[in-house]
Amino acid sequence: MNRRSFFRQAGVAGVGAAALAAPAIAQENPELTWRLTSSFPKSLNILFDSATEIARSVSEATDGKFQIQTFAAGEIVPPLQAADAVAAGTVEMAHTCAYYYVGKDPTFALGTAIPFGLNARLSNSWFTVGGGNDLLNEFFAGHNLYALPSGNTGAQMGGWFRKEIKTVDDLKGLKMRIAGLAGQVMSKVGVTPQQIAGGDVYAALEKGTIDATEFVGPYDDYKLGFYKVAKYYYYPAWWEGGPTVHTFFNRDKFKNLPKRYQRVLTDACARVNALMLERYDALNAKALRELVGEGAILRPFSQDILEVCYKAAQETYAEISATNPNFKKIYDSQQAFKKDGYLWLQIADYSFDTFMMIQQRNGTL
Repeated sequence: MNRRSFFRQAGVAGVGAAALAAPAIAQENPELTWRLTSSFPKSLNILFDSATEIARSVSEATDGKFQIQTFAAGEIVPPLQAADAVAAGTVEMAHTCAYYYVGKDPTFALGTAIPFGLNARLSNSWFTVGGGNDLLNEFFAGHNLYALPSGNTGAQMGGWFRKEIKTVDDLKGLKMRIAGLAGQVMSKVGVTPQQIAGGDVYAALEKGTIDATEFVGPYDDYKLGFYKVAKYYYYPAWWEGGPTVHTFFNRDKFKNLPKRYQRVLTDACARVNALMLERYDALNAKALRELVGEGAILRPFSQDILEVCYKAAQETYAEISATNPNFKKIYDSQQAFKKDGYLWLQIADYSFDTFMMIQQRNGTL
């Protein structure tokens, strides 16, 4: 075979290889358009922008082949039905909080936060290293859902009250917007819990439909204007020490994605999971100053209130665990992780942070 003949045949072989490779590449990187519904309005930009950031990251990582259209709360389905729409296949994805769905099963609450549960740092560690996300996805599979952590607000504020709350008796008879298992715990101390989507809370508080509300923290609360209709601002939200927001996927559709697309989605959610907490940490301090400037009155929950509510929470978990094996399995995992976690944090972070906070109060930072 002469040199010219060799290259002519090699060229034909090369064309054949390319022809075979192209369909394989197309199968691995198909053009897809998915829809994501958020449980949050666009006005709550840190929460809503997390969804658009996931979409942007996925598009960039796939050269535009995988597009995700994002929709704010209410544009496709009501905000508290986002995960239901995913499970039913109405949309492929939702950015929402698992504890909105405790009416289906209280186990959902463990995906977001429970009273006196994990802080943000321990939540992330439990999900990624402590096996928490695997345990939750075993449970979510029964609802045709697969979920990835996609944001954490950090410890939240205890909320806005029309009147000062000095004792446990002051809580009795209050109608309060509060989500998840915290509502069940609050009911044990006399509060009537209400679950209301974020965009509807201000109107309910203004009209007197509710007497108090919790939401997130200073940055979002300032945007929502709660200080205009309730001046007492309590802390901390003992029911949300480190609440996680999840991206829920239709389980079948996620599992049928090419492995590369699954990895792209996983990485995009992990990035947003860190970014949300970073943004709240950066912006809450300024917003808190603005709220106080507008007349908000900061108050801590008393030690007596915390102790009574802690006891009520333990009673609630014992009652649920006695009849719900899914809840017990995941709750026990969190409890074991929490005991070790706080043993460590009190030695290192707590002692360091306490000293630095004293310097901040003394004006010596």
